[in-house]
Formats: sequence, C-alpha cells, structure tokens
Amino acid sequence: MNSPALQSRLPLVGTTVFSTMSALAVEHGAVNLGQGFPDFGCDPRLVDAVSEAMRAGHNQYPMMTGVPALREAIAAKIAALYGRRYDAAAEITVTAGATQALTTAILCCMHPGDEAIVVEPAYDSYAPAIALAGGVVVPLEMDLGEDGYSLPWQRLAAAVTPRTRLIVINSPHNPTGSVLRRADLDQLAAIVAGTDILILSDEVYEHMVYDGQQHVSVASHPGLAARAFVVSSFGKTFHVTGWKVGYVAAPAALTAEFRKVHQYNVFTVNTPMQHGLAAYLHDPAPYLGLSDFYQRKRDLFRAGLAHTRLRLLPADGTYFQCVDYRAVSDLPEAAFARWLTTALKVAAIPVSAFYTSKKETGIVRFCFAKEEATLRLALARLASV
Repeated sequence: MNSPALQSRLPLVGTTVFSTMSALAVEHGAVNLGQGFPDFGCDPRLVDAVSEAMRAGHNQYPMMTGVPALREAIAAKIAALYGRRYDAAAEITVTAGATQALTTAILCCMHPGDEAIVVEPAYDSYAPAIALAGGVVVPLEMDLGEDGYSLPWQRLAAAVTPRTRLIVINSPHNPTGSVLRRADLDQLAAIVAGTDILILSDEVYEHMVYDGQQHVSVASHPGLAARAFVVSSFGKTFHVTGWKVGYVAAPAALTAEFRKVHQYNVFTVNTPMQHGLAAYLHDPAPYLGLSDFYQRKRDLFRAGLAHTRLRLLPADGTYFQCVDYRAVSDLPEAAFARWLTTALKVAAIPVSAFYTSKKETGIVRFCFAKEEATLRLALARLASV
C-alpha cells in the first residue's frame, strides 16, 4: 500500500554533509577531522556530578525554563565574564543544545515574509529554521582575503530592508575560525540603532579564542544585548556534545516569547545533567582554561600542516582550521574532501556546504578537537599533500 503524498516543509534539505562525510570516514577507516566533536572524554568530575544528581532523585521533569540552580550559575558566569547581569528567572532558558535554542529563537520572532540576514559561510541549521518560520534568508557573504575572513559591514548595512527582522551572527565563527572584535559589534549596533531588528548571536565557541585575545560577547554590548538572543552550549565547552544541553540569554520580553515556543517544541531538558552542570559550574577553571587547552592542539596541527602545500587560513577561535588547497588540486571542494577521505584517509568538510549558493572557494575545514595521537596520525597521512 502506498503512503499518502507529503509536501515537504524543507524540500531543499537532504542528509547533512557532516553525516555524509562521517559515514564515508567510517567506510574507509579515515581519521575523522570532519564533524566537530572531540574524540576524548569529559572531566570525570562532571560525570560524577550527574551520577550524584541521579542518585539524589533528580530524575523527573524539571521546570520548563531550566533547573533554577543552573540558570543562576549561567547568569553568574555571564555577569563575571561579560559584565551583564541577566535575571535568571526571567532571562535565562536552558535548552536541548544550541541548535534547539537557535531554532526556537528564529521560530518565536519571525513571521512569513520576514527577512533574516545570515552571514555566510554559515552553520547549516540557520536557513532551515528560517524556512520553517516562513522567513526569507538574505545571505551575506564574508570577505575573503589573504588575512582570512572578515565581515563586510557596508554590504551588511546595504542588505537591511524594511522587512529585515533578524540578523544572525556567529562568533567565534564556524567554519572559518574568525572572531568579531569590539569594533565589529560597534558597527553592528550602529546599523540596527533605531530599528526593530533583532540579533541572534551564536556564541557556542565562546571559550575558544586564541593568542591572548578575549571573546567579545553580544551580552557585553548594551546596544546589542537589549535586542539579542545570545546562545551558548555546554556540549562544546565541556566536551559532551552528545548531552545536548545549551542555553539562551535574552531580555525578559524576548525570553517570554522564546519560552512560548520552547515549551511546545521541547518543553524541558534532561534533569540530572542540569543539576550536574550546575554543580560543576561552581569551579570556573575548566572553561577559563579551555582556550589554552585548544590552542595547544591548534598550534600542533598548524605546525604539521605548514609542511604541506595546503595554505593555512587564520584560526583565531573555535576548534576548526580552514585550508586553501588550490595549490594541490583543482577539484571542487566536495570532490577534494572525498579524495582526502578515501585516498589519504583523513576526513574534512567542504566549506561550500556552508553557503546557500554552494560557492566554491577551494577551501576545506578540519576539526582539531582531537587527541594529540589522532592529530599526529592525520598529519602523517597529510604529509604527502
């Protein structure tokens, strides 16, 4: 018997490039530097804290907005790092990972026909969420020069129309590894001043900024924080991507609308993990030391790649390294990534996958959130490039 026909809500969406490349890596026994997750464990103290929460009976539904102790810990962390005190009860919501936070923020504020300016290359969840809301993606391509990627502020200002409802930014930026500075946020604030445009700031790599620089959060900018959903992720910060716990900080009026959607698309988030994270956050050392931890991996990986014909782009933040391979091959990015995976046994992600136009720039992305032995094995395989 045939199933009834179904008109897709996302007709342009298929299997993600991350799933495709990970499956190819498994098939060919490749070192997987494609999908962005660590191959090492989290701090055993965090596992112990979650186990203790389970044994203490924290196994039923928590509050829809999140365990109060965790929301208080998040508010305290943001205040200490960025100088803005969000009200834990009215302005912090715990989410089922950052992707759910991003999608919920988009669904709560966009209506059919509204436009969202999305900086590209862009994380692949933004555009489908905008489509589900009936919105229109207005892609804004980053400038790419010898010094890497930068945001073209004049073109962003020119992209604003009366229908612009949302601007989606991401810093530290996936996939490029670029970061926004204070002057960048000042320019963004000048563009949206006097408008009703909202900001969705994806800051899941906030604790991975290198070479002595500091992450500049939208939360730290009064002119932007008043109109922004600021999203982060415990999965990225504490090496537990499979736990899918994140959060969003936003002014009370925005949070009230966010929670209207949140309560029906996920309702609430894993209880013992929330209690465990709340206890673990009492010690800031794990996240304050994260930049140094990942910079050692970045520097090891970059030093190895420097002996190849791959041209290294700057990697100021995140745990990703982009390389220009045009001195090696004239293959399209997806084909080159497949060749790396099948011939050299190292998986990478084509940056073209992060553009709505599938723009080709001759660049692939590696993830260096791996054990040193994993990185050295990958470098040995890439040595012939």
